[in-house]
Amino acid sequence: MSRPSKAQRVLIVVSSGPSTPARCAAPFHTATLLACMDAEVTLFLSGEATQLARSDVAEHLCAVPGGEPIRYFIQQAKLAGARLLMCRAPGVSIDEGALIPELDEIASGGELARMILEYDRVLTL
Repeated sequence: MSRPSKAQRVLIVVSSGPSTPARCAAPFHTATLLACMDAEVTLFLSGEATQLARSDVAEHLCAVPGGEPIRYFIQQAKLAGARLLMCRAPGVSIDEGALIPELDEIASGGELARMILEYDRVLTL
């Protein structure tokens, strides 16, 4: 595989969550691959995907029966250098003690909008 000549910034907007477990590993696997190719990757959990930042969900939800939990894929993406952000829904309280340590930041929808306009590539998974 060829590597980009300059580090491209890639934003992956993750919207799949516990109701569609088969879709939950792909964004993190894709982020791992891109980060290994020297892309600057940010994953942004939005909507139902914000539940993936909860330890109890990330540690027990699997994309396939008997497979690795979603947290495994999150950890792989982080080890490769990806950033992980979660959207703060207006008016919804967040128990930060229940969140996975891999989460870098809780951000606003405004931050997501800014990144969509600034990044080289935007994927929605």
